[in-house]
Amino acid sequence: MNPSTAVQAVLLDISGVLCDGDQPIPGAVQAVRRLQEEGYPLRLLTNTSRQSRAAIHRQLTAMGFDVQPEQLFTAPRAVRRHIEEEDLRPFCLIHPGLDEEFAEWLDTAEPDAVVLGDAEMRFDYQRLNRAFQLLIEGAPLICMGDNRYFRAQGALHLDAGPFVRALEYAAGTTALVLGKPSAAFFSSALDDMGASAGKTLMIGDDVVADILGAQAAGLHACLVRTGKYRPGDETRAAEAWVAADLAEAVARLG
Repeated sequence: MNPSTAVQAVLLDISGVLCDGDQPIPGAVQAVRRLQEEGYPLRLLTNTSRQSRAAIHRQLTAMGFDVQPEQLFTAPRAVRRHIEEEDLRPFCLIHPGLDEEFAEWLDTAEPDAVVLGDAEMRFDYQRLNRAFQLLIEGAPLICMGDNRYFRAQGALHLDAGPFVRALEYAAGTTALVLGKPSAAFFSSALDDMGASAGKTLMIGDDVVADILGAQAAGLHACLVRTGKYRPGDETRAAEAWVAADLAEAVARLG
């Protein structure tokens, strides 16, 4: 399926579509430049919860991508917005790379919510048990994503999803996921750039978080065979457009 005639705006996943770790995927820098030259409203989406938006922007700039900070739409930013709107005092089980972004809540007294991202080495028994104790007492579980794994430096790594499921199971609760594949996350990104779902294309490498999530939110979707793509993923995404990489996807839009 080629939705190019209907597309007026584009959402791009970052890890696995634009880059692998700190290396740009071949042709990706030029593909983003072409989208900008052709005037497509653009947002770069990520569930990455090991880095702040400022750090991600610095990394992309170092790789040669010419994008503005406001074009990055991250799950941690969506979680911050929710915390502020609901006036919550969260216990933050997050990666050190996000400490600055969540600084005002790191020493919260009497927390009434649990915020969980990809905490990496902070996923120890003490912190997980503290989160469990709060959840069993009725605190909500707010997550930056529930991806099973991500790809970096040529290898697959556990993401936050398995820990989200463990806490849901232990506490008998359901997480509020404010990253992909949440429809609310896609809706916020669309609102941020003033685009409608039916005229926007999501390009991603994760068949669940990127493709199925976007389709459920009413967007067109393109699965690229880079990043965490695994052979056979395309069979799970009915009506999705499939391309070898971002460069091919953008070329077919033209």
